[in-house]
Amino acid sequence: MSIEARLAEMGLALPAPPKPVAAYIPCVRTGNLVVISGQLPFAAGKLLATGKVPSAVDLEQAQECAKQCVLNGLAILKAELGDDLSKVAKVVRIGVFVQSENDYYDQPQVANGASQLLVDLLGPAGRHARAAVGVNALPLNAPVEVEFTFEVVGELI
Repeated sequence: MSIEARLAEMGLALPAPPKPVAAYIPCVRTGNLVVISGQLPFAAGKLLATGKVPSAVDLEQAQECAKQCVLNGLAILKAELGDDLSKVAKVVRIGVFVQSENDYYDQPQVANGASQLLVDLLGPAGRHARAAVGVNALPLNAPVEVEFTFEVVGELI
């Protein structure tokens, strides 16, 4: 089953690829790797939540934000691959940054929102290496930011 069919089955859809919020490009392909710049949890042009975890954004909200970051990253990847996500061979690594209170230590649980969605969508190819890091602040006061490295097959477009 394709990634998009699995998304539809889950009641999810990819958004239009988000535009960068500063001076960088959304992704870079080198060989068979595509690195997706850090994605914020934008949906319909607005952040799903703002503030630190867990004081302003609870664990469940933060996990939903991480899932939205995955959808945004996949939208960028789809555009890079000529609208063909069947070229995705594997999720290599994700980096999850959580805007955290000083005494918050459950960043891995927040990151599981992104990790589990990738496994649900790609099966074994969705399993990946990961870093889950607590940070003092994120752009636009977002609670979560996720970056990705994918292995892909096929020619450069």
